[in-house]
Amino acid sequence: MSRKATCLDNACMEGFFGHMKDEFYRGRRFESFEAFKTALEEYIAYWNTGRYQVCLKGMTPVQYRGHSMRAA
Repeated sequence: MSRKATCLDNACMEGFFGHMKDEFYRGRRFESFEAFKTALEEYIAYWNTGRYQVCLKGMTPVQYRGHSMRAA
């Protein structure tokens, strides 16, 4: 967390938490903390590796990294 009145430092994480609440959390009930933790870990893995992004030319982060490595 940044100091007071330096919101740009937190912008990336606040954006992620906003997406996480909309896509993962809202409207769901979890039977236990362990079920929540497992589902959250799966969502974070999806977020980091499996979601398609416009800024990556429609590829997932894993595809884009592989594409960049082959081009070099």
